[in-house]
Amino acid sequence: MNNKLIISVILILVGLFASFSLFQIQQWERAIIFEFGEIKRSDYVPGLHFKLPWVNTVKKFETRLLNLEQQPQRFLTSEKKDVIVDYYAKWRISDVEQFYRATNGGDISYANTLLAQRINSAIRDEFGRRTVQEVVAGDRTEVLSLVRNNTARLPTEMGIAMVDVRIKKINLPDEVSSSVYSRMRAERTRVAKDFRARGSEAAERIQANADREREVILANAYRDSEMIRGEGDAGATEIYAASFGKNEEFYGLYRSLNAYQQSFKNGNDIMLLQPDSDFFKYFKDPDGKR
Repeated sequence: MNNKLIISVILILVGLFASFSLFQIQQWERAIIFEFGEIKRSDYVPGLHFKLPWVNTVKKFETRLLNLEQQPQRFLTSEKKDVIVDYYAKWRISDVEQFYRATNGGDISYANTLLAQRINSAIRDEFGRRTVQEVVAGDRTEVLSLVRNNTARLPTEMGIAMVDVRIKKINLPDEVSSSVYSRMRAERTRVAKDFRARGSEAAERIQANADREREVILANAYRDSEMIRGEGDAGATEIYAASFGKNEEFYGLYRSLNAYQQSFKNGNDIMLLQPDSDFFKYFKDPDGKR
């Protein structure tokens, strides 16, 4: 009985000693071990570790992503006009010892305050170089990239790593909105007019080119048609000459009949000619003799 009691007491003491001497670090954690209040070690990796009871104390830190949420802040543009910016940031602890020293013992709220001050300063600098229109309608990716670059020194200063900074929305105070929107509408109207003017100019240029090409095509077609007609008339004349050369009197009669037909085809034509004109010689004598 006494042996069992002794074994039980020993096991209890061993369990108590283990509970005070062992500590576990999860995958998402890092830890600092203190010895009489002074940092002794801060490079612990996930797993089970040993400490001296009542001599060493352990403080754990989460290394998962942490969110920085701020109330919308006012910033001045280069025109000295206010814009209201709502943003958020994601960060994590990268160096627990540096973070502990820079944030009053690892105070997350204090770290968020320092981080917000740095981000606000970076946004203020970038917005101060831009107009309201550039801030509202410009490239936010460029602004955020510059903000992240300006906060790149935070890991060495505070032991944290900036993961992302995003602007959720940008609002304009009521007193600024109307003037800004009017200016933006005027700018869009100017751009639209410029595009329409360019389009009209291009259309006129295309129309002029088309008209010129049409005139060239018509002139070439008329020239070719006249050449073909001339060649046809010349060929016909040669054929007529060859055909009627054998009978000159018949050829003369044929030509006169064609002349009569062309002269009186309208029906209302009046011609004043001498009765003995050669034009009517076939009316007087079928042989065409005067």
